[in-house]
Amino acid sequence: MSVAIFLNVNQVDPIVDGSLFRTIVGKLPYLSFTRPDIAFTIIKLSQFMHCPQGNQWKAIKRLLRYFNQTSSFGLQITRETNNRIMVYSDSDWAGDPTDRTSTIEYVIYIGSTPVSLSFKKQRFVSRSYTEAEYRVVVVALAETNWITNILRELHFYLSCIHHILCDNIRTTYICENPVFHSKMKHIAIDFHFVRDQVVNKEVEVKHLHVVDQVADVQTKPLASASFSRMFDNLGIVDVNTNLRGPKRDIT
Repeated sequence: MSVAIFLNVNQVDPIVDGSLFRTIVGKLPYLSFTRPDIAFTIIKLSQFMHCPQGNQWKAIKRLLRYFNQTSSFGLQITRETNNRIMVYSDSDWAGDPTDRTSTIEYVIYIGSTPVSLSFKKQRFVSRSYTEAEYRVVVVALAETNWITNILRELHFYLSCIHHILCDNIRTTYICENPVFHSKMKHIAIDFHFVRDQVVNKEVEVKHLHVVDQVADVQTKPLASASFSRMFDNLGIVDVNTNLRGPKRDIT
């Protein structure tokens, strides 16, 4: 979604055909299973199903044009020896101008292949950016544990410590600090859930520069250059080109 398009339920634009809008938006989530680059726009548009307006209609037409131009793109799953789980987590603290809830998002990789992606609004308001980011780490860690348990049942064991990468340095300090701060009492259960696994060397929470944050593509609109970089990092490729393989010289 363009950084110039701002979607807000309080905007007053001419009402568009609600039935057509809901039909289109209702089908789009199926595309996001293999196209995480459009998930952010789809979730945003889904918030206006009850009363779509002109600005949202412009956004959906822009999305359809973009998808038409990139319809041959999708996720590529490759065979590799690296079985480390790497998680990118992010949050747009108080990003919703209506109720000031945060949007949380994470991308879980096994090796270089994304295997789990999640993008959702929190049901409560986080009182600080650090708290919002910490809650994403908790949710992402729970999903990582579930994936690890499934793999163990399939007799596939991960030999490396899991890494969770977030772009908030204070969040990493909280995960590493064995002393529980009094200002974090309202998230005490989450604190101990993460802390126990850090102490047991099952997971390591590391700081990541915001420029390298892959999860940004699903929490906020990005400029063209940033979007293109994240597009590649998500593992999205032109499927037709990869199926054809490299060109061979037949002369």
